[in-house]
Amino acid sequence: MMEFAIAILISLLILGGSLFSVIAAIGINRLPDLYTRMHAASKAGTVGSGLLLLATGINSGELSVFSRSLAGIFFFILTAPVSAHLLAKAAHHVGYPLSLATVMDEMSENSKDTKKGMVNKS
Repeated sequence: MMEFAIAILISLLILGGSLFSVIAAIGINRLPDLYTRMHAASKAGTVGSGLLLLATGINSGELSVFSRSLAGIFFFILTAPVSAHLLAKAAHHVGYPLSLATVMDEMSENSKDTKKGMVNKS
């Protein structure tokens, strides 16, 4: 009975991780600009990879593999959002254009009024 419950848990983790990874891939292909694509890749990709690593660690049944998978999850959680943030900041610094759907640019330095950062005003 316990093996069945563990198999169900592992299956759910694999399905969840796969779903988040597919959502990240769709986001990378469909979103309009670099900034939103990086957001999709870093957030959904991190959750998907974390769930898949957790499923791998549980499925192995060995403490050493499980601890390595937890270390991998910790590494993903720390590095993916930070690297996406730094890449987006560098892209903004060199002038990569925002999507036309973008409403606000909080990093804008050329606006002096109270509506600082407003872009694509209608």
